[in-house]
Amino acid sequence: MDDLDERELDALLERLEERERHLSITRRRLHDRIATFPASVVDVDRERELSRERRDVHRRIDELRARRNDLRSQRGAD
Repeated sequence: MDDLDERELDALLERLEERERHLSITRRRLHDRIATFPASVVDVDRERELSRERRDVHRRIDELRARRNDLRSQRGAD
């Protein structure tokens, strides 16, 4: 990740943000189904899996944003 330039970071961030949106929509739909119908073990397990993946994607997004900000501040200091 250290060798990525700002454009590559932006592109990767865009893909991760899209993935996060997709995960959020899927998770929200699953929550709605769980709230409406008795939750199956499969639904609960899937919700946990989605939540874990969503947290991981958020962590990666935060890391990439920090790296991009570092690159921008270094460029501004030059």
